[in-house]
Amino acid sequence: MLRKDFIKKTGIMKRRNFLILGSALGLFSYLKLKKSDDFEVAFKNVKPTIEAVQGHMFPQNSKLPLSLQTSLFMYETMSHPSFDKDIRVFVLEGASELEKRHDNHFTSLAAQEKEIALRAYEETNYGSAWLSQIMTLTLEAHFSDPIYGVNKNEKYWDEVGAYGGLPRPKQRYIGTIDV
Repeated sequence: MLRKDFIKKTGIMKRRNFLILGSALGLFSYLKLKKSDDFEVAFKNVKPTIEAVQGHMFPQNSKLPLSLQTSLFMYETMSHPSFDKDIRVFVLEGASELEKRHDNHFTSLAAQEKEIALRAYEETNYGSAWLSQIMTLTLEAHFSDPIYGVNKNEKYWDEVGAYGGLPRPKQRYIGTIDV
């Protein structure tokens, strides 16, 4: 079978069309959040949902309870120009999707209801990837250098018997923004 016939019969996309489509989809996240102000507003909208998920993953009675500064660290990290814009959009959209799945009441669910809701969300590929990303960003905050405000007095390092990398930062590389 000739290559053209194979492509036509199987519906496999030509390389050039694939590259064009991939480029267009890659630009979507850049177009969706054109300005940092757009991200700030979007993050403020989903912040309660993200904090509710983080609080459920890291309850106050655990060895690694959620720090009050975690969402601020997360915002500062995600708003940094070097942060992957696709991940930024993914985190925002995933939180919005979770809220929509529960008629915008996820944050007010009881702990057992949140557990059921998060387990159901985890069963989807999208939800599983989103929860993994939230876990990664939360752990990054918890195990960051104390200079960033989350791991005060090296509390999280002590809990797991670890220490930070050397050399330690002498100043924050990201600015502080009140979110």
